Amino acid sequence: MTIRLSVDRTRWWAHVTDVAEQIDGLVPVVKGNGYGFGRAGLAIAAVRLSPIIAVGTVHELEGLPPEATAVVLTPTLSPPASGDPVLTVGSPAHIEALRGWGGRVIVKLASAMHRYGGGVDLVINAQEAGLRTVGVAIHPPLAGSDMEHLDQILGWLPHIDPSLDVWVSHLSPTRYSALPASHRYKMRLGTYLWHGDREALHLEADVLDLRPVRAGTLVGYRQVPVPGDGMLVMVGAGSAAGVTTNADGLSPFHYARTRLTLLEPPHMHTSMLFVPAGESCPAIGDWVDLQRPLTMTAVDELRWT
Repeated sequence: MTIRLSVDRTRWWAHVTDVAEQIDGLVPVVKGNGYGFGRAGLAIAAVRLSPIIAVGTVHELEGLPPEATAVVLTPTLSPPASGDPVLTVGSPAHIEALRGWGGRVIVKLASAMHRYGGGVDLVINAQEAGLRTVGVAIHPPLAGSDMEHLDQILGWLPHIDPSLDVWVSHLSPTRYSALPASHRYKMRLGTYLWHGDREALHLEADVLDLRPVRAGTLVGYRQVPVPGDGMLVMVGAGSAAGVTTNADGLSPFHYARTRLTLLEPPHMHTSMLFVPAGESCPAIGDWVDLQRPLTMTAVDELRWT
């Protein structure tokens, strides 16, 4: 079983550096599965762009380049045992959990997300708890227009101490550059930075076995009837790697520019597909295209071309 991500190195890095050159105060994000590249490898690329990089949780701090200043984006209810990361707080409970730790924090301000965040009084609370507040963060939702995201940020600025960095996200480079000079800004970027040029990335999975089958034969874990004569195609990608049906319920697998029929939901390490008799069918050892978000997929092999 192998899920392979092939990357056109020159094209991918050209996009990444072009974005970085446009954004003063860029903070590359390497959280989760490292956007399909793996956190450790992506962090090495990230520190070439900025000495400050962002991870998702305190459990993602290990293995980062020693020269990186790590910012943890998700609040924690217990401080890290070692190191000097910048943590995030978004409620009085988060601040109380870090009381006595004495490290650096960024305070989340409320946004339309309604996930974490409060008022500027959280800054005072953090300082009174002995935390070194180095910035505030405003995190608009993905939904809405770029201008709506900008308006949420602009609405907070009159209430923010100009000595604190203002961390923002979900803005285009153009809107980000339009922020007023009253404050200093940092821009968190992940998906747009690493996946912005989709043509540089190719996700695929290998074909492990083929079996001829007759119409009506019951197959798979769920004993699904085969819709016609043809070939069962076993592909080495399943739920263990985060592979599921697409959000629209369709198969995520393609071959020869044709979507392949998925007979049942992907299970663990194999997906069972069906190709009708007479249609183009992959051979054992071939690769089929996989249409899945890289942030939700465990990649087995990263190939730079």
